[in-house]
This record gives sequence, C-alpha cells and structure tokens, in this order.
Amino acid sequence: MSAHASLAEVLTGADVLRAASTDRSGWPATDPGGVVRPRDVADIQSLLAWAHRTATPVIARGAGSGLAAGAVGVEGAIVLDLSSLDRILHLDQDEQLARVEPGVITADLDAAASVHRLMYAPDPGSVGISTIGGNIATNAGGLRGAKYGVTRDHVLALDVVLADGTLIRVGRDTIKGVTGYDLVGLFTGSEGTLGVIVGATVRLIPRPARTATAAAYFAGIGAAARAVTAITRSGARPAVLEIIDGPTLAAIDDLEGTSLRERGDALLVIQTDGFGAEEELDVVTAAIAPLVSLLETATDAAASASLLFARRRALPALEAIGRPLIEDIAVPRRRLAEAVERIAGIAREEEVRIFVFGHAGDGNLHPIIVTERGAPDDPVPAPALRAADRIFALALELGGTITAEHGVGRLKRLWAQRELGPDVHALQLRLKELFDPRGILNPGSSL
Repeated sequence: MSAHASLAEVLTGADVLRAASTDRSGWPATDPGGVVRPRDVADIQSLLAWAHRTATPVIARGAGSGLAAGAVGVEGAIVLDLSSLDRILHLDQDEQLARVEPGVITADLDAAASVHRLMYAPDPGSVGISTIGGNIATNAGGLRGAKYGVTRDHVLALDVVLADGTLIRVGRDTIKGVTGYDLVGLFTGSEGTLGVIVGATVRLIPRPARTATAAAYFAGIGAAARAVTAITRSGARPAVLEIIDGPTLAAIDDLEGTSLRERGDALLVIQTDGFGAEEELDVVTAAIAPLVSLLETATDAAASASLLFARRRALPALEAIGRPLIEDIAVPRRRLAEAVERIAGIAREEEVRIFVFGHAGDGNLHPIIVTERGAPDDPVPAPALRAADRIFALALELGGTITAEHGVGRLKRLWAQRELGPDVHALQLRLKELFDPRGILNPGSSL
C-alpha cells in the first residue's frame, strides 16, 4: 500500500475490515484489503487514480445499511468509506434545493430542511442511518414514494469522481434543463459501478401544511390489496400507502406489546397531505368502505405518528424472531392481490415463513423470509433460497421487477440479467466499460 502513502490513512485492523465486509443482506462476509476514509475529494481522486493505474478494485461505501450486498468487502479491494464527508454545504430556501456531501444522513437533511418549512421527500426505511450518497447509488425509495417518487426524482446535479480520478459535474442547479444526455439519471442507481458520488444538489419541496392519516384493517391481505386498486381508481393520491400482512402484525405485537392483529388480518396505513389532506382522506375512506373491517383516522401529528408506528416497526419485529432474508419486488398495482396470494402459496409449498409488507401505493412489496437464527456466516437454508427464487420469478411473470428500491448488488445479479434480457444487459456492460475500462469500480456488483 506504500504506493499511495500520500492518501488518507489506509486502515487494515481486523475489526475495521470485518465491519466493511457486510451489510444487512446476509451476504457472506469477505474482508477487503483495506479501508480508506478520505479527508476530502482530492483524497478520493488520488485513490482512484492510483487504483486505475494498478487495477485495484475500489468499493464506495456509506453507512452499510444496504440490503443487496452492493457495498460489501471483496478480497483485495479498497473500501472507500465516505461516511465522514457529511456536510450540508448549502441550503437554499428560495430555490428549494440543498448541496450536500455523500455522507449526510437522510433524516438529518430532512430535519435541516424542516427549519425552512421544506422537506426532502425520499423516506427510506433506513432514513435514520442511511446516507444521501448511498440512497443515490441505489435509487432508494421509501414510504412517501406513492406520491413523491424515488431518489432519482429529487436529484438535480452530481459531483462524480470517475475511475481514473477525473472529477466531473453533471446536471445543474435549476429545476429544468435538458442539455445533453441525462447523466444524473445514469449515475443515480448505478451502485458505484460507474463513478464515486462525492457531492449532490437535491431538490427540496414545501413541507405539507397538513396531513391526515388512516389505519384501515381488513379480513385478509387479499382484501387489503384490492383496496389499493379502489384507492387508485378513486382519483386520490396518498403520500403514504403501506400494506402489512397479519403475521407481520402479530410479530409487531410480540415485540411491542400491542394488539394490532386483533383488529384485522391485514393493515393499510394511508396518509394524505397538503391543504386538502382531510378532504382527500375522505375520498380514500369512501373508496375502501366496502372492504374495510375497522378504520382509525387522525389529523394531528401525535396521533398520525401512532398510526404509522406499525409500519416503522415491521422489520425490527421480524429481526427479533429470526434471521430475515429481505426481498424487494414490485408488480403492477392491479396485480398486488395476486402477488400476495401466490407468495403465501410459495410459503406453504416450501415450508418457510414469509411475511409481507411494503409500499403498496407503487406496487412495491417486501416479502421477508424468516429463518432460524444462526451464526452470521451460516448459509441461508435451501428452502429459503428456493422460495426467494420463486418470488423473483413470480415478479417477472406478473410484469414486475426483481428490485424496486434496494438495488441489485451481488445478491440479484443473475436475476437482473434475466429481467434485462441479453441485448439490454450487453448494452449496460458496454456502458460500464466506457466509464470504467479497467473494471475497478465495485466489481461483481449490479451487472
């Protein structure tokens, strides 16, 4: 490593390497060759220039909260830990944008925006720990995606260090602009395979003046999924539209001492926002009235937070009862009911426990396969792997996708190739070669 002694320190301690070798996906840990924590962008440029000359793999990493093994250690690679580049450089209330470094925690940006009555809309489940750079790398979604879309919809410009150390800026600090190809869109979701994001200009929006929230319980998750179709047809556009199945409600009850499962075998959490939030929620509740078995509503912040509580605690509840294999598919919303019913069939046939929740407003489901807890390096049991493969196949059969917001990473490479098809996959490989001719950026991930 002496060839880059001028860089920030290269860390090789066992604890540091092990921490950089894993994320929340359960991918088998492999210690990298070292971890670099840059002091500034110049350090990153120097590292990549050296890595390009020596064909040394580099893996950009943020908080390590990924769910697809997209930023985990690879033998002989340098992990580029960007978490210390965590400044909000500028927040412009009039232009409604912020310029940030990649290590800014997502919730911290939203909190800073709230001082100016603004909001950073992307709201992933890991909002309290995930970084803006990681969210951009995976094109993360979240609870507010039904109305506000995913990360790509809120990125205006990016500062990117290319594989050879060249620093470029793509995009612009204006809401509109169509000069040239959309390189911002290309880098967003590229999972660190085309360049290292070292800065971003992101769009902020006015924080809603009012919100109205409903917790709608149903006799089964099929009825809840059909209610999503009814909401779509009603003309309403909730900011939040989340679905949780009965087994997940029971797991939350066990963790939190609540009694959600007694109220129904499935739950929709619905939130409308804006000046007409209450009126829009009335449209929603009227649309689902023939299907719902119990309805609770709230318009003040504390009560709304209480109704959203169940969705926030879904994954921690499953982590408390075993080892979760967290999946991430999306299907056309009209096929949600079919998807959840067939996932239940897969669980029965493979004799595994599958819990389902997700962002029903955009057709994004998280079927969570929970196995017995073992050592971190224990392989995933074969029935769970078979169930996961069948869930991916089901998503494609229904006209959907194998990942809606978690990314491809190392976990879903083969399935991504199947979804893309040979011609599109070959085109993406040519793009990768153009940006990274020596193949040093996050090798083995995404493509």
